[in-house]
Amino acid sequence: MPKTKTDDGLLEIEGLKIEIERKKGALTLLDGVNLAVKKKRSFGIVGESGCGKSIAVNALLGLLPYPLRVSGGRALFKTGETERELLSLPAEKLREIRGKEIAMIFQEPMTALDPVFNVEFQMGEALEFHYPLMGKKEKTEACLEMLRKVNIPRPGDTLKSYPHELSGGQLQRVMIAIALINSPRLLIADEPTTALDVTIQAQILDLMNSLKAERDTSIIMITHDLGVIAETCEEVAVFYAGQVVEEARAVDLFHKTAHPYTMGLLRAVTSLGGGKRELYTIPGMVPAGGEWKAGCRFADRCEQKMARCTQAMPALMETGEAGRRCRCFRWGDETEAVGKTGAAGAVQAEEA
Repeated sequence: MPKTKTDDGLLEIEGLKIEIERKKGALTLLDGVNLAVKKKRSFGIVGESGCGKSIAVNALLGLLPYPLRVSGGRALFKTGETERELLSLPAEKLREIRGKEIAMIFQEPMTALDPVFNVEFQMGEALEFHYPLMGKKEKTEACLEMLRKVNIPRPGDTLKSYPHELSGGQLQRVMIAIALINSPRLLIADEPTTALDVTIQAQILDLMNSLKAERDTSIIMITHDLGVIAETCEEVAVFYAGQVVEEARAVDLFHKTAHPYTMGLLRAVTSLGGGKRELYTIPGMVPAGGEWKAGCRFADRCEQKMARCTQAMPALMETGEAGRRCRCFRWGDETEAVGKTGAAGAVQAEEA
């Protein structure tokens, strides 16, 4: 069911469906996803690899590689008084938005940056496409200012450097600088701290939080790390097997988990400091895209499975809390089976 639009809404995704073309018929990879991102807020998308996180946002920018395609839904992006449907925009109109009003930090900066051009050329290219009349000196000054904003030491030297001459942390900062140089209204960060050491991770997350506050930019943070979500996001959606299985305010997600899958993700983190000194892992694996059995897609891995879970697909239901939805029968007419504390109760019991 689509969400009600509000004045503070920036992006409304309704019923997004993505398929992969095959000779023997299309296979669904993302199945009817609804999301709402508010202005000046951070929205987290979390889940294991293969759950559909990255392809959901790549679809917004027209970056799905063949043979993937959008087969349903719409994505309404608000800019001022206008509202544009991203999924149906012609390629030339989408290019006007991409990099200017919506920017993306890709997962691997070493592969996202072109190794044969220096930083100045690649940063300037982002400006030149949207501001073709900007002079060379003005572009250089804008690039230097942006590198200072992201705390790059010796920005003048960095401008002349090539990607292979920079460290992982510096590359990530350059990627953030390129993404923010046109002051986008929405920044999409796809695993922005992957392969960085813990100290650099913390610096990058602090940087993104401060830039969001300074520039009034909304952020979509894609990650498998709940620690990143806790550090940066106000709202969060949990993806599993091409669906949203839980959506809530971040503070509620950590203090009162609703879906058994989210509970498993949280237990994997909290077990590191638990009394048993044993890392918890969710049994089994995420099913391959489109190869889903009838019923709940998490049923085979769920420790709270009921008989009906293997027979019918649960809807994404309201739990009675503002902004909280969960795809689990235990939040429907059989809630009494575990009580309203649901998965959070199980986590608290284990920690005790």
